[in-house]
Amino acid sequence: MNKVALVTGGSRGIGLGIAEKLAEAGFDLAINGVRDESGVTEVLEAIRKYGNKVIYAQGNIAKAEDRQSIVDKVMSELGQLNLMVNNAGVAPKVRKDMLEINEEDFDYMMSINQKGTFFMAQLATKEMIKQKEANPDYEGMLINITSISARTASTQRVEYCMAKASLSIMSTSFAVKLADYQIPVYEVQPGIIETDMTAVVNEKYTKLAQDGVVLEKRMGRPDDIGKVVASLATGGLPYCTGQTIVPDGGMGIWRL
Repeated sequence: MNKVALVTGGSRGIGLGIAEKLAEAGFDLAINGVRDESGVTEVLEAIRKYGNKVIYAQGNIAKAEDRQSIVDKVMSELGQLNLMVNNAGVAPKVRKDMLEINEEDFDYMMSINQKGTFFMAQLATKEMIKQKEANPDYEGMLINITSISARTASTQRVEYCMAKASLSIMSTSFAVKLADYQIPVYEVQPGIIETDMTAVVNEKYTKLAQDGVVLEKRMGRPDDIGKVVASLATGGLPYCTGQTIVPDGGMGIWRL
């Protein structure tokens, strides 16, 4: 029986890059997104080309009832949950100077990127613990996709940076909590990745990358992150629970 992975926000961008690489690695998949299933039919069919089971679990992770229905659908249709990839997130509706952000902007960001992600992880890992207690041979894993924004100040989207930074301590805390169940936890901090989320600043980021802010002189691609996650998911980084992996093309290296 294949292992089962749930990827939130898995129908586009980084999430889709992750889903494709996990399917290639032999996982059955539950893809979560907020769009109606009719809007992601082609995406699901493309992932199914690897011969795996692929279901769509629609829902907004900011809503408690949706989070529960997502996990319930995974368990009822795929029978188990081995890997939770917390990837779903949003960019600011409008990039604003930090002195201009209002409470509505802030709450929108935190409800999904922070609160929703935490409670999604909580719900999924409770299910993992049940499976481990029922079967000592069960293998589970939690991977949280954050961002270099967790440690990179940006005055035009500080609420995004704050949400991502909070997920770093969330990841290490889950690593401590789940250690007794042999469930490893990782944080993946992507750098500048070419997705629909960064499309509005694509020209700016492409120029920055080519001018040397990124050592590899290109923006990252969703499949770059997918390969990192698939490596973790298939045991490629053992004895490293609680660690942060930073696929940023060398952007974070201090240079003179």
